[in-house]
Amino acid sequence: MEDRIKIGVSMCLLGKEVRWNGGHSRSRFITDTLSDFVDFVPVCPEVEAGFPIPRETFRLVGDPDNPRLITTKKKEDHTEHMLRWASGRLKALEKEDLCGFIFKKDSPNSGLMRVKVYNDKGMPVKKGVGLFARAFTRRFPHVPVEEDGRLNDNKLRENFIEQIFAMKRWRETLKNRKTVGHLVAFHTREKLLLLSHSQTHYRQMGKLVASGKSMPAAELYKNYNDLFTTALALKTTVRKQLNVLYHLLGYFKKQLSADEKKEMLEIFDRYSKGYVPLIVPLTLVNHFVRKYQQNYLMQQTYLNPHPIELKLRNHA
Repeated sequence: MEDRIKIGVSMCLLGKEVRWNGGHSRSRFITDTLSDFVDFVPVCPEVEAGFPIPRETFRLVGDPDNPRLITTKKKEDHTEHMLRWASGRLKALEKEDLCGFIFKKDSPNSGLMRVKVYNDKGMPVKKGVGLFARAFTRRFPHVPVEEDGRLNDNKLRENFIEQIFAMKRWRETLKNRKTVGHLVAFHTREKLLLLSHSQTHYRQMGKLVASGKSMPAAELYKNYNDLFTTALALKTTVRKQLNVLYHLLGYFKKQLSADEKKEMLEIFDRYSKGYVPLIVPLTLVNHFVRKYQQNYLMQQTYLNPHPIELKLRNHA
C-alpha cells in the first residue's frame, strides 16, 4: 500500500483528557499496538461542539430511533446544536478518506450500539445509538465501524482490523481507472478472504465480476463495493476457515508428498478441535506456498490480510 491506513477514533480513547469529568478512556490496544500501523483522526463531539471540560453529562431521551440529547441535571436540549456540528464535521471527514472508525461505547454521542435511552419516566432502555455515531454510519455506510469495548473480544477485533485493511486495498484499487480488468485482478486476490466470510457473497461477487462487461463501470464498481463490504462485515467461523484451508490443500494435490499431506490434515484437525489457533495451519500453508512456488496463492490476501505483528490469528 502506498501510505498508512487512516481511521477515525473517539479522542478520549487516545488518552486525551476530554471526558465530562476531565478524564480519558485510553485504549492500550489502540495507542500501543494499532498505532504502529494506523494514523488516527481524533474526534470528540462534545469538545468540538463547544462544550467545556469538565461539563454536565448528557443523556439520550425519548424515542430510541430519534432521541433528544439532554443534559442530566438542567435538562437542557442540545440536540439541534449537536446535529449541526455533526453535519459540518462529517463534511470535513469526507476529505480524510477514512477506512474505519472506533467509537466510545455507551456515549450518548459516540456510542455505536446499546446506548441508554431514557423514557419520560426516567427509565432507560439499551436500544440507542449516539447522535454522532448514527450520523456517521448514515453518511459513510461502507466504512467499517466498531466500539472500543468490543475490541477486547479477539474475534471482533480480528474482524474489524481485517475490514479496515481490506477497505484500504479497495481504495487503492479505486485510484486506478474503473475497468473490468482491474476489478477482476482485485477480486482474484481477495477470493479466499471473501470465502472465509461468506460463501453466498463469494458466489454472488464471482457472478457479478464475470458479467462485468454487460453494465456500466460505475454501476459494476458500486455493486461490487456493496457486496464486498457486506461480506467482510460477516464474522468468520472455524467451519468457514476450515473450508478455505481444505480449498488451499487442493492447490497442492500434485506436489505434496504423502507425509506432507498427512501433516497438513493433522494440523487442520487440531485447529478444528480448538487445540491450536488459525496461525498454526496457515504458517504451514505459507511454508508450502513458498516451497512449491504457488504463484496464485502468493497473491491471495487471505494468507496475509494484515500485519502479523497484530497477532490477530493467534487465538484459538
